[in-house]
Amino acid sequence: MPLVTLTIREGKSSEFKSWCSNAVHGALIASGVPEKDRFQRVLELSADDFRFDTEYPDLTARRTDDFVLIEILLSVGRSVKVKKKILADILGALSKGPGLKSGKRDGLFKETLWENWSFGGGRLIHGLNAMRFRL
Repeated sequence: MPLVTLTIREGKSSEFKSWCSNAVHGALIASGVPEKDRFQRVLELSADDFRFDTEYPDLTARRTDDFVLIEILLSVGRSVKVKKKILADILGALSKGPGLKSGKRDGLFKETLWENWSFGGGRLIHGLNAMRFRL
């Protein structure tokens, strides 16, 4: 169950947010994530609350207010090759979208151990003998 967070500047259209969301989910599906395994957040922040350098590190196209930061929290175990493909698929899909050319999107992966996930109903389905806990 990857958890995706898209951070954008406030004021973006529903179309823009959907395009970004669908591009990420499509790349995850292509890597083997089930189609229904879609858990995403879109955080819209003001310029005061979402600050970024427009050129770092040596970008040829500057970041603009259309910049999208993509964070994917997932369980450990995917190879570097798989993560590179996910990122390439995301960036390829986003480059076809409205206002999302090179330098306007960055991605990162954060990994956590399987036993740190509860997929619903308070169940830990991996480790600790599938222990139940109350939230």
